[in-house]
This record gives sequence, structure tokens and C-alpha cells, in this order.
Amino acid sequence: MLSVTIYSFSFKRGLPVDASGNGGGYVFDCRSTHNPGKYDEYKTLTGLDQPVIDFLENDGEILTFLDSVYALVDHHVERFIERDFEHLQVAFGCTGGQHRSVYCAEHLAKHLKEKYNVKIELIHREQGINRKL
Repeated sequence: MLSVTIYSFSFKRGLPVDASGNGGGYVFDCRSTHNPGKYDEYKTLTGLDQPVIDFLENDGEILTFLDSVYALVDHHVERFIERDFEHLQVAFGCTGGQHRSVYCAEHLAKHLKEKYNVKIELIHREQGINRKL
């Protein structure tokens, strides 16, 4: 069964290491989307908090970004399943690894879990959160 590791991270702290040893996967840069971290009311929140989720979704830019991500990653997952590959890593980076990247990692994990029979490890590196889905 394919395992997909999904990271959120801060570019300031460098790219996540691929512990699988295959060194492959995707790194998506979320910094082109509107940053809630620029506004005082969101500075202490993360992409897991409803006010940040509402901010990102009402703006809409992140949804368009994720549509493109889903198209790329879905194809990759399908090919990896067909070829009996064991691991894929996908990472989302932003300025602080707190808002946009966390939101994107959460939503990709949910998308993949609903669509495919895969194991998912979700790691929000800067938040110190690691979950298996």
C-alpha cells in the first residue's frame, strides 16, 4: 500500500528531509497566495483555526492553487499505485509554516484519504504536529 507523507514547513528553516530514502516528491510554494499572517488578528493562529480557514477560502486564491496541486498529485498517486511504489512525499512551504502551508497540507491529506486507499502521515513541522490518517 502506498504511503504518502505530507509536510507543512517554513522555507526559513529549509526543506523537509525525505526519510524514505527515495528523495522524490513534490515541494509546493504557498507564498504566492494571500498571507493571513500579515494581519494582527491571525498572527497567533494557524491554518487549523477556523478564522484562518475562512480568510483563505473567502479570498479564494488558495482554492485555485490547491486545484492545480490536486491534479498533479492525483496523477502521481495513481501511477505510484499502479507501479506498486511504496512512498510519495509532498511538502507545502510558506514563510512561517503556520497558515497557508498548514491549510494546504491538511486539505491535501483529506482529499487523498477520501479518494484513494493510501496511508497518510501528516507532519506540520513548525507546529510540532505529526498524525497518521
